Amino acid sequence: MQIDLTTLPDVMVITPARFGDERGWFSETWNAPKAAAAGVAIDFVQDNHSMSAQVGTLRGLHFQTPPHAQDKLVRCTKGAIFDVAVDVRVGSPHYGKWVGVELTPENRKQLLVPKGFLHGFVTRLPDTEVQYKCSDVYAPECDGGIRWDDPTIGIDWGLTGDPVLSAKDKIAPLLADFNSPFVWKAR
Repeated sequence: MQIDLTTLPDVMVITPARFGDERGWFSETWNAPKAAAAGVAIDFVQDNHSMSAQVGTLRGLHFQTPPHAQDKLVRCTKGAIFDVAVDVRVGSPHYGKWVGVELTPENRKQLLVPKGFLHGFVTRLPDTEVQYKCSDVYAPECDGGIRWDDPTIGIDWGLTGDPVLSAKDKIAPLLADFNSPFVWKAR
């Protein structure tokens, strides 16, 4: 397992090793003791799997508030996505900043999106499947979102047309209207 830092502290790219032979390959996508030894100690309790039929399907920017805030470990198992994390921790020197990573089955990269960050992705290929681990269960009363095209965040999604959005994502509020419950703690 290789762990690389991104331009946003606490957001990491985790690339599991892959071992192959004439039969194909094997990869251990998460190993808690190895991750903890590398400084990433998270207890994941829920796995999610989504399929997006159309290119340009955009899911996000989502979060869950405490007491059900979630760390997420995101990977693409079919197709391709551009995966994004946005820092919304009050007091963070990176508040409102974003980082994006291409995730594909071929590059094996996984994006670790910690609590206090918005998460979203856009599909690059049809019938794209995304799987992600969460450190807390889905809690509808804690579910929230920020507009995918918020001008103060300014994410370059690489879209060539309008995205395919859920009804909820179409009416999400702007970051300026968000009273973030997440607080940055200097280390």
